[in-house]
Amino acid sequence: MPGDAAQHNAGQPQKYPRHATMKTEHIVPFFATLKAANPQPNTELEYTTVFELLAAVLLSAQATDVGVNKATRKLFPVAGTPQAILDLGLEGLEGYVKTIGLYRSKARHLMETCRILVERHGGQVPRTREELEALPGVGRKTANVVLNVAFGQPTMAVDTHIFRVSNRTGLAPGKNPLAVEMQLLKRVPAEYAVDSHHWLILHGRYVCQARKPRCWECVVAQYCDYQPKTSAP
Repeated sequence: MPGDAAQHNAGQPQKYPRHATMKTEHIVPFFATLKAANPQPNTELEYTTVFELLAAVLLSAQATDVGVNKATRKLFPVAGTPQAILDLGLEGLEGYVKTIGLYRSKARHLMETCRILVERHGGQVPRTREELEALPGVGRKTANVVLNVAFGQPTMAVDTHIFRVSNRTGLAPGKNPLAVEMQLLKRVPAEYAVDSHHWLILHGRYVCQARKPRCWECVVAQYCDYQPKTSAP
């Protein structure tokens, strides 16, 4: 799913002080409250097909959703399929994505991904983690986003926002993204599993922000172990 607060897959996660792990009995009301505030959460990346989603997420590494959307609004109407991207050629693709950070390497990855999709998958985005992670530029987080958003799987794409919220609130403390992901898969109740990825990202993006969490407007502050709570400026 966005300024600095909107980054997807942005850099290495920061270290956060270890707090008490959130009480098990607080987890359901924590997510029930987030759901009540946003019943149908979704990514803030713009797309109309599974391929466009994959391309947008690939381009979003260390970039903002706003910046990616600005580029893909021009790219996708012209080249919204793997074959159409190939037909553009690398130089043509770079012309559309040059406003995105690391655009040269991302364009190469996207071009090669499109080639593989056409040659091995009939132009379709595969539905398994192994096949997705075999695509150039597609790591675990990108695969998790596609599996979750496109195919409704209860995966956890741990970006800096989810890493921060999970550690700061005590929901799923971990020293690295994979550790946090494994904790979330264990602790998030099944009824909230599919949408929890979006709730946590959006909460980190707009409320539980990196420099100063906005505790005074946080709807789940009562379940959060972060201390001391911040007050309005």
